[in-house]
Amino acid sequence: MESLTLSPAGGAIAEPARPARTRIADDAAMLRAAADLTRELHAPNPRIYWTDFLASVVLGYGALAAAIALASPALAIAAGVVAMLALYRAESFIHEVSHMKHSSLPGFRLAWNALIGIPLLVPSFMYEGVHNLHHARTRYGTVEDPEYLPLALMKPWTLPAFVVASLFAPIALIFRFAVLAPLSVVIPALRRAVVARYSGLAINPAFERRPPEGPARTLWHRLELVTSLWAMALVVMLASGVIPLRAFLIFLGIVSAVAVVNQVRTLVAHLWENDGEPMTVTAQYLDSVNVPPPALMPVLWAPVGLRYHALHHLIPSVPYHALGEAHRRLKAVLDAESPYHRANYAGLPGLVVKIIRSTLVRGR
Repeated sequence: MESLTLSPAGGAIAEPARPARTRIADDAAMLRAAADLTRELHAPNPRIYWTDFLASVVLGYGALAAAIALASPALAIAAGVVAMLALYRAESFIHEVSHMKHSSLPGFRLAWNALIGIPLLVPSFMYEGVHNLHHARTRYGTVEDPEYLPLALMKPWTLPAFVVASLFAPIALIFRFAVLAPLSVVIPALRRAVVARYSGLAINPAFERRPPEGPARTLWHRLELVTSLWAMALVVMLASGVIPLRAFLIFLGIVSAVAVVNQVRTLVAHLWENDGEPMTVTAQYLDSVNVPPPALMPVLWAPVGLRYHALHHLIPSVPYHALGEAHRRLKAVLDAESPYHRANYAGLPGLVVKIIRSTLVRGR
């Protein structure tokens, strides 16, 4: 992407365009306040984690069963919506799993994988070891960030394509675990490709994952084995009639809807205005989005603390249930001129309109 400027001689010369956001200096007062005011908020509350997660799981699978069993289309659709929202909330705990010290919540990662990660074909190794790169100080917004694309600077058609592609995520995951994983055991070249290109929940097509090492390697292989067995069992049970086609399509539709809602949330989680330059922490914060109260709908489309995504980039080790308190403290202390307030937005519609307008004006 280039912009034209005038040389002293009056001729046009090409110069890389750099959004002003990449040149923002760090705001020391905001960073200091974020650290000082949240010191005692870093400990996760096991009761909140387990109650929230297990309630979401029970509600999600219960509503899924109802959607399959109900004869009334209207009631089945209503149950499907409830199942989608509850399973989406339960699945969103993968974000917490990727950040938490597992000794502080013994057994939580295992439970999450057993109840959500494996059944929905998104085991935690697909996110652990990937998401932390998004928080690396020198990687955010660059080509080395697996979770970043300059969507606001791209063509308008990339936005609907970005969302529509997520519809096919469940099918792609079944193929990855039921077909590619077992084949890659006997085809080394395929294994390298599977590890590098098909083992991370990333949106950056240039990202290639490195093979895991140490304990992460052991966990990866165990989770991949069990998930592959589950994916192959699904295919066999569907082909043999053990799972009725209607039930499978309802399950697939609900899981696809979860992927689409999450993709829409991803679309507005950042402003996506960086073109690859390293950014300061404050610039990263301002390129991210909070949707705090009084907005109510983010409880559904940005659950488990994701409504405070910008704040999370300031204090990534604070658990989701403490982010609301952290936000209230910072909002009360920092003056009106603080950049902290500029990352807070009213809701989803305005954010969608903002990125659409950006692609229409600046899309390359």
